[in-house]
Amino acid sequence: MAHEVVRRVEEVAARLAATAEDSERLGRLADESVKLVREAGVMRLLQPTDFGGYAAHPRDFAEAVMAVAKACGSTGWVCGVAGVHPWEMALMDRQLQQEVWGENPDTWIASPYMPSGIATPTSGGYVLKGRWQFSSGTDHCDWVFLGALVGDAGGKPAQPSKVLHVVLPRQDYTIVDDSWDVIGLCGTGSKDVVVDGAFVPAYRTIDSEEVARGELAAERAGRTETVYRLPFWTMFPLGITSAVVGIAEGALACHLEYQRDRVMAAGTRVRDDPHTLYAISEAAAEIAASRTQLLDGVSRLHDRAEAGEPITFEDRSTVRRNQVRCAWRAVSAVDEIFARSGGNAVRRTNAVQRFWRDAHVGLQHAIHIPGSIYHSNALTSMGIEPAEQLRALI
Repeated sequence: MAHEVVRRVEEVAARLAATAEDSERLGRLADESVKLVREAGVMRLLQPTDFGGYAAHPRDFAEAVMAVAKACGSTGWVCGVAGVHPWEMALMDRQLQQEVWGENPDTWIASPYMPSGIATPTSGGYVLKGRWQFSSGTDHCDWVFLGALVGDAGGKPAQPSKVLHVVLPRQDYTIVDDSWDVIGLCGTGSKDVVVDGAFVPAYRTIDSEEVARGELAAERAGRTETVYRLPFWTMFPLGITSAVVGIAEGALACHLEYQRDRVMAAGTRVRDDPHTLYAISEAAAEIAASRTQLLDGVSRLHDRAEAGEPITFEDRSTVRRNQVRCAWRAVSAVDEIFARSGGNAVRRTNAVQRFWRDAHVGLQHAIHIPGSIYHSNALTSMGIEPAEQLRALI
């Protein structure tokens, strides 16, 4: 049974799709797109129930993101990225949760987590400075998660290094409006944000290692729901890869609609061309396999946490390996059908080309880089402990 939020997204899919061109032109999500996502409740799927959320199974979250991305890639991407932030906010101090959601449970939170700033300790907290790229959906958010290295007295990274996730309200950071000029996922508005000496109280910070391990942060936050005991590097990539798979599904749907009555240059109808039909079916199977494997991986980890069993590094590594492969498999399938869509597929009036561009830009995210993930998983599968640098993003 589909979650009620997924059903609501499917009901407004055509309206969401109609906003895609406006979002691309604006370089941020169109107001109508934001309105539809808010009404469907996508961003509240991983939000705790005591603050108006669903504390849903991560599979339901992934399916909702896919459904949005199938209609509009940029909107799906923002849902996949920012939709995970309520999950982490549930692990933060309750005072902060009250500040964020107390008056409006539909408050959105941006990121990014790359430690591109320095948090220098001071009385009661930290002084933060830095500039961060790729803050997806930031124009529509009132708070932001940022990654930061703890600094020393001189404002340089302290040794040994320690990464914090810090949370700031909108008035404490600046959005750089002209910093998002790209070839795909244009509507995500993934702009730069700048912080110049803002004070961050200690209760608005959390050690990134605590969140990465999952259970420790949940215990400290008093969260007993299973979803909050999952590791960060399972949950955060889940939203991003779900968006890529959903974009691939959107590309396939557009391709099928476009090819149904198309006549190729040689005068043959596509429906009579066995080579194109073969490619369509093969691509459809690859995209479906990506969806199934992605949902299966997070469901297995959720089942382990539900049963009170530990989630090992090997468990996390295998899920991450499969997440990466799901994204690459789905985008490769999009390439196969796009290559058979004919010259008119490149016209901006044809949605197929937007899905194709969005899919490739989605694959550029750091969580989809296969090298170290595959390397680490192969070693782990052999019973060899990977070096620390190979454990990143897992």
